[in-house]
Amino acid sequence: MFNKDMPYRRMGKSGLTLSALALGGWTTYGAAVKDEKTIETIIRAAFERGVNFFDISDVYERGEAEKSMGRVFAKLPRHELVISSKVFWPMSDDVNDKGLSRKHIMESVNKSLKRIGADYLDLYFCHRPDPDTPLEETIRAMDDLVRQGKVLYWGTSEHSGAQIREIAEICATRGCYAPAVEQPQLSLIKRKRYLDEVAPAAREKGLGVVTWSPLASGLLSGKYDNGLPEGSRLKRAEGLRATYLTDENRNRVKKMKAIADEVGCTRSQLAIAWCLDQPGVTSVITGATRPEQLTENLGALKVKLTGDVKSKLEALFVE
Repeated sequence: MFNKDMPYRRMGKSGLTLSALALGGWTTYGAAVKDEKTIETIIRAAFERGVNFFDISDVYERGEAEKSMGRVFAKLPRHELVISSKVFWPMSDDVNDKGLSRKHIMESVNKSLKRIGADYLDLYFCHRPDPDTPLEETIRAMDDLVRQGKVLYWGTSEHSGAQIREIAEICATRGCYAPAVEQPQLSLIKRKRYLDEVAPAAREKGLGVVTWSPLASGLLSGKYDNGLPEGSRLKRAEGLRATYLTDENRNRVKKMKAIADEVGCTRSQLAIAWCLDQPGVTSVITGATRPEQLTENLGALKVKLTGDVKSKLEALFVE
């Protein structure tokens, strides 16, 4: 659904256009949010506000995110949606039910399509690099999926600049469809790898960029200023908590409030607006467990960042 208040950006050198903000299902739908009515309310609200890109993965709650979001997609015009999923992480204890082998890719895409209730995926990501599978094998499998029409564009996620270049070069040599998009982590706290390595490679090879975790798993919203709220992402996920919730990061986020107040927005909106302003970014994937959270995130589109504000933020969050 086109919405005049939503900026739309071309995905790299492809012909596909994405909403500047996307809605993702990581740790949310089928996990923190299981009520189908709530899930539908949030997804419909996002769609009506101009969001056309919805990001999922098979591993999100072992397929439950695909199922719960897919039930809502079935009630919306398919041609107005850009739906993605991903493949790599183990989906069972079977030795072949993981990675980027031809077998796992071919079987996984069919399972994802069935769970979502779709005939094709607009985007299909290699969720992580697979050191155990030759790149040529993975590339040929993805190329075949594009030629079969099950996938319209394929992409990489959390790949290095060198890996992005190598894959593009193999595709050019072999005459295969090349990745059209990379999905890296990007936030004020985690930005160096993207800016120094991934963004230049993506620009050079013509890839769009859709980023994840703009709020550093919620830390940049300020919700952890005074502890761990019950039901919060960092309360549930010990690994993420160890990564983000340091005393230093918490103090930086508290200081960030003064900058947000100066701009006239919330810390969440400021953090998302900063991501939207970074070079090469096509779309920023956000999460929402409540309609009010979605509304707040969308408010980032109205935030205008001056050079002075960007300098203050980047000095505060030195990586």
